[in-house]
Amino acid sequence: MQDTALLTQAPPALPASGLAAHLLRHWGLSGRLSSLTSERDLNHRLDSREGRFVLRLSNPAEPEAMTDFQTRAHLHVARAAPALPVQRIRPLRDGSHILALPEGRLRVLGWLPGTTLAEAPRSPTQTRAIGAALAALTAALESFSHPAANHALLWDIRQLPALAGKLPAIPDPDLRSQAESVVTDFGARISPVLDRMPRQVVHADFNPHNLLVSPHAPETLTGILDFGDMVRTPRICDLAVAASYHAGQPDALAHLSALVSAYDDRLPLTRDEIVLLPDLITARLIATLTISAWRAALYPGNAAYILRNAASARAGLAVFQALGRAAVTACINKATGQE
Repeated sequence: MQDTALLTQAPPALPASGLAAHLLRHWGLSGRLSSLTSERDLNHRLDSREGRFVLRLSNPAEPEAMTDFQTRAHLHVARAAPALPVQRIRPLRDGSHILALPEGRLRVLGWLPGTTLAEAPRSPTQTRAIGAALAALTAALESFSHPAANHALLWDIRQLPALAGKLPAIPDPDLRSQAESVVTDFGARISPVLDRMPRQVVHADFNPHNLLVSPHAPETLTGILDFGDMVRTPRICDLAVAASYHAGQPDALAHLSALVSAYDDRLPLTRDEIVLLPDLITARLIATLTISAWRAALYPGNAAYILRNAASARAGLAVFQALGRAAVTACINKATGQE
């Protein structure tokens, strides 16, 4: 699959002095650079007299078309939904938006204020705001297209059967057996139905590390980060990704209801999407655990970062099992007015 090389190649390396030279020459920016964590890219924060920015040097394994895809999506959303708290891309002096380097492609994005959702207190009110923002972003992307949009992405839920060969990376035998069952069932029962669902380009990674909230009012969403997992896929997969990161909460059904109802208010779900949503949430949880375990084994030095969502994914599986499919389905039906 196309993104396997991207997920198996270490992040690019370029000294801060080299980044600073490119910044000054091509953007006219200077200031203090601070490194930021990243799974596959090289990211820095820039504090300058003109404000704060994020430097993103893409992994050299990322095809040029993919970088262009993400960049044009940023520009499209800025035009289609200017109220959404999405990073704005700072153009180079020549008006372009990407600087091609031997180490990767460099972009400068605006800094968004806030605390990551992963570090903030959680509430259904906050989750409802996330659902509304996700629907607004999805609506903005509905009219966006790009030649690279149909690329194969291992994180894309519909690609779950492709993870079969990576299941041995899961160290826990009971969890591995559960994952094998989910992957097998997905290929036989879910994939044929999912292929008939409405498709479009989606963000595909509304995880707690990609969302910012106000530290003083954590119910307020202040930032949507990282378009790196964007893909054209069945639209319902995007909602399932977001829901999977709330599944492990003690009041999981309240969060699920808030997320789904807010999303459905803006983008009404079809009956088929509603029926399939519990399976897709479970599939994403399995994908998170499988890909994280596989990549952590490849890069033990970066394992803590790679596995940052693994504990919540495992907790989500446990909560969903304890609740039972009937309760999860009833919650989704009620949230969408289908009871």
